[in-house]
Amino acid sequence: MFLPLVGVGMLLLVDRRREAAIKHLTFAVSVLTFLVSLQLYRGFQLNVPGMQFVERKPWIAGLGVQYFVGVDGISLLLVLLTTFLTAIAILSSYTAITTWVKEYMICMLLLETGMLGVFVALDLVLFYVFWEGMLIPMYFLIGVWGGPRRIYATLKFFLYTMAGGVLMLVGIIALYYLNGGRPGGEYTFDLLKMYGLDLPLRTQIWLFLAFAVAFAIKVPMFPFHTWLPDAHVEAPTAGSVILAGVLLKMGTYGFLRFALPLFPEATRYFTPLFSWLAIIGILYGALVSMVQPDLKKLVAYSSVSHLGFVMLGIFALTIQGVEGGILQMINHGLSTGALFLLVGMIYERRHTRMIEDFGGLARVIPVFTAFFLLVTLSSIGLPGLNGFVGEFLILVGTFQVNVLYAVLATSGVILAAVYMLWMFQRVMFGKVTHEANRRLTDLTAREVAVLVPVLLFIVWIGIYPRPFLATTEASVKQLLAQVHIRYRADEPRGGTPPIPTESGKVGMGPRVMDASREPRAERGAEGQRGRGAEGINIVSAGDRAGSALAQANRPQTTDDRRGARHAQ
Repeated sequence: MFLPLVGVGMLLLVDRRREAAIKHLTFAVSVLTFLVSLQLYRGFQLNVPGMQFVERKPWIAGLGVQYFVGVDGISLLLVLLTTFLTAIAILSSYTAITTWVKEYMICMLLLETGMLGVFVALDLVLFYVFWEGMLIPMYFLIGVWGGPRRIYATLKFFLYTMAGGVLMLVGIIALYYLNGGRPGGEYTFDLLKMYGLDLPLRTQIWLFLAFAVAFAIKVPMFPFHTWLPDAHVEAPTAGSVILAGVLLKMGTYGFLRFALPLFPEATRYFTPLFSWLAIIGILYGALVSMVQPDLKKLVAYSSVSHLGFVMLGIFALTIQGVEGGILQMINHGLSTGALFLLVGMIYERRHTRMIEDFGGLARVIPVFTAFFLLVTLSSIGLPGLNGFVGEFLILVGTFQVNVLYAVLATSGVILAAVYMLWMFQRVMFGKVTHEANRRLTDLTAREVAVLVPVLLFIVWIGIYPRPFLATTEASVKQLLAQVHIRYRADEPRGGTPPIPTESGKVGMGPRVMDASREPRAERGAEGQRGRGAEGINIVSAGDRAGSALAQANRPQTTDDRRGARHAQ
């Protein structure tokens, strides 16, 4: 996580006039960071749902603040995506950035550190520090190296995110005092210990909103999306790649790591609302994309639609929906990141992004056209490419909960094909009407090297997604057990947790999850201690403290991983 900071220290020692050395050093540090993150994947135990590679040290002992980090299957994929796209974005900046090169590269490495910190932090204060800290380098990336309206876009992005961050800070402080003030409680910001906090529904609702608004702004969900098109249009190409590929995923990750497991009753209470907001985002983003004259703004609005699919899958609260949502987070980072790279490459040649200024490019730059076609098909979800797998799982998981939701979301898939293929047709086919387009040069070797790794993952996930799904499976089952554990109905042993119905009440849905078996078996007769309305079992905080859920949340030590390898 702190390897990019080492790179920053090295860059500070390099003369700013040695721009080539600065670029090469920054790229080397980013590649090394990616290779180190691959070692996490090599040592990761797929069948272990709890946190692994945990590091814990006191930070502000008097307040219970710790340096507490670790990864599970959900955060591991996002760590890999972050390190991969950062290296790609830095390589793409070699010719695009010509002023203040040293400062630009320092901002890129600082941003990478902040993003990695968000995905691995298990202390709420540490998470908040990284969450707000990454705003600073992103502010400068857009504000210094952005387009003509960069100041307006930067302030809008900063104010939106800060407003959400203030609400989340209030929620964090409230959780701290609620956890410490309960009988036998502890004043701590330890996220895993807070998972056992039993709160009344009304309290959960307010705290859920404090976190959810911050995360919804970052996603961004409708109607909190208005900052995104301006930020994308004005950001440099690498900034757009990181913004779409990684920063937006911090919002969806926040729901998975914090909002859902900390406030399970509020999650179920708000499931219909967030499902409808996700569907509105899918359709709204697609319809607005259809009328965009600017290539970059079209891709920006398509992100609103794609992230709507992710949120719909998350709030389906089924294993297919959540796994599909996580995979779609990765897919969107790859496909939309590649689209921004391609738009940036054509902008460097023509200095325009208006669709009407192109036409007939296929006969002038055929290699660029081939790459653009593959990424376009990936974005619309063509079978055999990555976009199809995530959307298919999301729709399957949603269909099990609400058929209407699934039907409306499917119409978003159709609209995506319409606006993406129509855009491709207008840019690549027809007559060459502008003389400047006849003089365009095709992709250079460096640009091909930037795109090929991304396209390899696009094809790999589309053909064989199993390694990516297997990475998240155990963690997703644990997450759903955390959300559902208070609502255990009298289903037969080995049955599934209840899933929310359209009305938001708890109902027994299809058999889509097996994670309930362990917590139910561990709880035994004590789990029947409390019963709520409609005959639904309610497990107290004391029950959960000794349940299998607490065991699953226990950080994995070196001995645990060694024993797991021996068992395998």
